[in-house]
Amino acid sequence: MNETNPTAPAAATTASPIAPEPGNLPAAVVAGLLAALVGAVLWALITVQTKTQIGFMALGVGFLVAWAVRRFGRGQERAYGVIGAVCALLGCVLGNLLSACGFLAASQGRSVFDELAPVLGDAGMISRLLQATFDPMDLLFYAIAVYEGFKLARRPLGAPAAPAATSPGAR
Repeated sequence: MNETNPTAPAAATTASPIAPEPGNLPAAVVAGLLAALVGAVLWALITVQTKTQIGFMALGVGFLVAWAVRRFGRGQERAYGVIGAVCALLGCVLGNLLSACGFLAASQGRSVFDELAPVLGDAGMISRLLQATFDPMDLLFYAIAVYEGFKLARRPLGAPAAPAATSPGAR
């Protein structure tokens, strides 16, 4: 209402920006970690089967993690990008570690699970395996995966969390 016409709606004196819908931080973390694990396992399977480390696998891990964080976290804040970046890096490092365990198991004629349990229980062994299999190009692919994880994990500002449901007759 206003003073000259009591039935007229009151004019807004300040334009308020549309508040972003809240995301789900715990879901983003869980989805990011699960996607990193799935990506790492796929990375290791492909690497051991082809007997070649393919750096582009890091790009797939980064994209998978970002998609999962964005899909299940539905957030627009920087925290969702950080979650995506950290999980993408973890997935890449774990992919290299699982690949190294796969190659080690194959060279000794053992099951990968026989190699994996002692390695995961020994931080020194993890460090030695990652150092032994490190290639400077890994840094480039890790950086791209981290960038993807950060950049693609957040919904753009103003983007709806989910499509609005409309009734058949609504326009």
